[in-house]
Amino acid sequence: MANVLWLQGGACSGNTMSFLNAEEPTVVDLVTDFGINILWHPSIGLEIGDQVSDLMKDCISGKIQLDILVFEGSIVQGPNGTGTMNYFAERPMMDWFKELAEVSQFVVAVGDCAAFGGIPAVPPNPSESTGLQFLKKDKGGFLGKDFVGKSGLPVINLPGCPAHPDWITQVLVAISTGRAKDILIDNYHRPKTFFTTFTQTGCPNVNNFAQKIDGGFGKRGGCLFYEVGCRGPMTRSSCNNILWNRTNSKTRANHPCLGCTEPGFPHNDLEKGSVLKTMKYLGIFPKDVPTGESHLKYYIRAGWEKVLPVNKTLTESSK
Repeated sequence: MANVLWLQGGACSGNTMSFLNAEEPTVVDLVTDFGINILWHPSIGLEIGDQVSDLMKDCISGKIQLDILVFEGSIVQGPNGTGTMNYFAERPMMDWFKELAEVSQFVVAVGDCAAFGGIPAVPPNPSESTGLQFLKKDKGGFLGKDFVGKSGLPVINLPGCPAHPDWITQVLVAISTGRAKDILIDNYHRPKTFFTTFTQTGCPNVNNFAQKIDGGFGKRGGCLFYEVGCRGPMTRSSCNNILWNRTNSKTRANHPCLGCTEPGFPHNDLEKGSVLKTMKYLGIFPKDVPTGESHLKYYIRAGWEKVLPVNKTLTESSK
């Protein structure tokens, strides 16, 4: 049996709502089939008041073994490093978290805010928010770059706004069944199982991307990368392979990928005019090009492919 404690910091509870919609396995399956004991969760926990603080104190003292500490939301350190903007059980949440992380076997950051700071960490960041072990692309965050849990693993990041529910439950199952060594992580501590391929993989618009056919909201056919800011070619996630509700994804619903599993999210720091719009040089060349491509080579190749005769045929057939 694995004891799991789930806490929230600077969060909107979106990852909790996602978690409760998990299907493979479900939250109920975690408890009945995989031996996970949810010590407490802010939405489904039965304990209140002193019962919660006593539970956390017992985990810190070692009276209760803490196997997995799950954290949702950013670590709020404001004002002036005191953490008092996010009080919980008569203490700053960041103080509870620090002490619990030190005794936990595994620490799991659920959602972009916990992984990288997310929206709360956008400048000027008045709440002094940060991720557990990263602040955007910079390793360190609240726990520091050298932190590892008692298992020897650093924080396992499951970014997303929100994270896919099955990413969460499958990682919890891997840990609880003694297969934590199978969780291979990338440079940003994301499990490679879910974050190796790009969101674009499996997108029904991928042919339009290759043919450089523009798309837009409410427009049949075309790729959303060129005009409305889709970040599918630059974002590592399995959103088009492990579908949401086993049915759909943003790009399949003709909505651009926002790149929420990448440490730079929200991209361009929510600069006015940057959301749902492709940022360009001289109004022509995309500022961000597919990962692994050089800007110059991409511009030359894309310009050539854009004028190929086959594009006119495809464009006309999509009308």
